[in-house]
Order: sequence, then C-alpha cells, then structure tokens
Amino acid sequence: MAENEVAALKARVATLEDQIRRMASDGHQGSLHRPKVTSMSGEVVDSNPYSRLMALKRMGVVPNYEDIRTLSVLVVGLGGIGSVAAEMLTRCGIGKLILYDYDHVELANMNRLFFRPHQAGMTKTAAATQTLMDINPDVSFEEFTKDITTPTNYEHLLDQIQHGGVVRNTPVDLVLSCVDNFAARMSINQACNELGQPWMESGVSEDAVSGHIQTLLPGRTACFECLPPLIVATGISESTLKREGVCAASLPTTMGVVAGLLVQNALKYLLQFGQVSDMLQYHICEIQYCSLNWMSKKAKTIVSYYLGYSAMTDFFPRDLMRPNPECGSRYCRRQQTQHLNWSPTAWNRDEEEVTHEDNDWGIQVCTQQGNDVTAGFKNEATPDHIGNNLGIYSYVLIWLGYGGLECKKVGGDVPVVGVTFAYDQSVPSEERDLVHVPIDLSLEDLMGQLQALH
Repeated sequence: MAENEVAALKARVATLEDQIRRMASDGHQGSLHRPKVTSMSGEVVDSNPYSRLMALKRMGVVPNYEDIRTLSVLVVGLGGIGSVAAEMLTRCGIGKLILYDYDHVELANMNRLFFRPHQAGMTKTAAATQTLMDINPDVSFEEFTKDITTPTNYEHLLDQIQHGGVVRNTPVDLVLSCVDNFAARMSINQACNELGQPWMESGVSEDAVSGHIQTLLPGRTACFECLPPLIVATGISESTLKREGVCAASLPTTMGVVAGLLVQNALKYLLQFGQVSDMLQYHICEIQYCSLNWMSKKAKTIVSYYLGYSAMTDFFPRDLMRPNPECGSRYCRRQQTQHLNWSPTAWNRDEEEVTHEDNDWGIQVCTQQGNDVTAGFKNEATPDHIGNNLGIYSYVLIWLGYGGLECKKVGGDVPVVGVTFAYDQSVPSEERDLVHVPIDLSLEDLMGQLQALH
C-alpha cells in the first residue's frame, strides 16, 4: 500500500474518531433528562414544565387539561407532518405515543422541522423517540419500524389500536395518519373502520403549497374509501411510480402549518373543548380554508358539516357529508348500521354571565347593533363623498383618564351626535406628525426634558 494511501486512511480514521466523540458527547448531553413529574401542577414557577399548559385550566379554556396524561395517540408516519405532530403532542404532555414508520432519516429530510443531521441513517422511529424522550421524559413511547400495508404488520397495527392505551389492553384514544401514500391511508382506514376507531388524516400536496386535515368517525362521517382520490394506481406498487431524479416539493412552513392544525384539532377532540374541524384544506397561495366541523361525542355536540372559505369571493359553502351506503369497505357499511340514529348537532358556546357593568378605570365601550358600525348614533349630516354608505365610518376609543373613553370618528369632516374628532381635520397630516421644539432651549434643557420622559 502506498504511503499516501496510508496517510489518507489515517486521516479518515481520525475524522471518524472525532465524529464518534462528538456523537458520544451529544448523546451524553441528551441523556441528562429532567426528573419525571408525577402529576401536572399549575404552580407558576420556572421549574414547572406544565405551568403554561395548566394556565389553560386556570383561564377556563380547558377545564380538565391534566387529563391529557391519561390519553394515548398512535401516529403513523414520521415525515414532515407526523414528526412535528409527535413533538407537539410530547410538549403538550400526552400520556403515551405509539410511533409507526419504516423509513430512515436522510439528509434530504433536513429541510423539515424535526430531525437533525447527526440522526441520518437511523430509523425515523428510533430517532424520533430519542429526541422526544429528551423533550419530555414523562411521556411513554413505543416505536415500531413496520410497513403497515403488509398483512402481518396490519395485524400488529390492529393489536396496537385495540390494546395500546395508557392502561394496557385498552384502546388508544386517537389515531393520526401522517403518511404520504394511498396504500397506507387505506390500511389505516380499514383498521379504524374494523374497530370503530376515530382517526384524523392529513397530507400536503406534491407542490407543497397546500395541505389538508380530515377527521373520520367510522359509520358517522364519510370514510377514506367513501371519498377516494380520483386517480389511483391499481395492481402495482406505488414505489414503482417514482422516477429517478424527481421528487415532491417540501416546505417546512406548509408542513408546520398542517401539523399545527392537526394537533390543535386532536387536542380539541381529546380534551373536549372548542369546535373540531372534520375536514380543513389549507392553500398558502390563496389562503383558502375548507372545514367540516363536529364535536366530541362525549361533549354531546357533534357537528359534521362541510364549511368552505374562498378568500377571493368571501364564499362560504356548507354541507353535511354522510358515509356512502355503497362504500367499498364492508367494515364502513357495518359501522353505518350501528350509527343509524346518529345526528349532528351544532356546537354552542356557553354564555358567560356578566359579573359587573362598571370598572375602576372608567372604561366604556360604544356598543353597536348588527353589522352597522354607526348604529346608536344619529347623523346630523352626511358628507357628500360618503353618501348613504354610513357603514364605512370607523370609530376609535380615546382615553380621557378617569373620565372614561370618548368615541372619535376617523375620516370625514362632519361628526355625528356625541362624537368629536380625535384631531383637527384642517391640519395636514404631514404637519400633525411634526414635533415642534423651541429653538431657544439650551442643551441642558433638552437633556432635562429627555430624562423626564423616562
């Protein structure tokens, strides 16, 4: 062996040894977990990892937030959405996470929000568990590097859904589908239909500018097979459709938005607060949202309406999506027979009782009726350039000290009864913005004025 080859090998060995030392150092630092917390506390101290979360209970948003420690979620797919969703649930203090994926971390995944370069080559389940345990050691994790589309692994998935709860041999509370192919979605759909398991599905478009989340209640809402994609590959593996040198686009922003919407929806379902979206489509180019809304059965406020929003026309289509009686899934058809009497009901926010009408600061609010911001005010005159379009007037509340607030009209040159202008309309805006300083003041006087401002 030539001398230069030996030198190159020695340099390579030295580089590898250095990498091993750095990885060992990283692993040692990651192993310094905080002590486990037996129960969630609302105590506001810097050492309490749950103080901000328990503030939701103190503020009346989620009256039972500590119940999240008793809940389990099964996540299938740890890509751009699934890995971030798992991290969010971990930070929220979920009781147990079951993670499924059969892929490995690659450097091509580094444009996303979760995995780190030194984890390249690890299975996604092992890398995710390593990171998530560092974030919150209170969460129980189970990881499975399995392809759920094979018969054996499908049975394993069924068993975990049935018996993978926080208390062993109890069902999981929710399944999250974060996969990127039709076959895996169909496997999850089949399993959840067979077991009557509620689940949420998510995805991002191939061009990375739009995404969606969807909640599926077997027998009550349309399953994934009731409303399949328009074009699917049949009789062949989807992996054979991949072309060399071609890949789907991936934006961490879109992935993060969809993951956030998914976990927000999951939390509302699990902890029974707010209105859960059954289907929501997000398009970053048009900022367009479409959602089907429903509430947890336990909360007795279940809604399964389709609600769309088009920012271009302010159009809100609304519809109810029922399961297909002729669905190709026999389990879906069976679930439908078990929920024949199910009917959606709208979510109604409880009206909060007004505790007092006055306050110590003299703050008053100018009330309005309907959509007319001028309701409650009688016009003495109307500017010619405004005509009868009174709805475009705007009002601001100006602080008058302990004397209360006064309504001011912004724009126009004729006030309504009880309203005065916040500034002199005759003065050009350029002059109003100028600060006039007497030129005969000394430097000491100016410095004194500046110090008085603090």
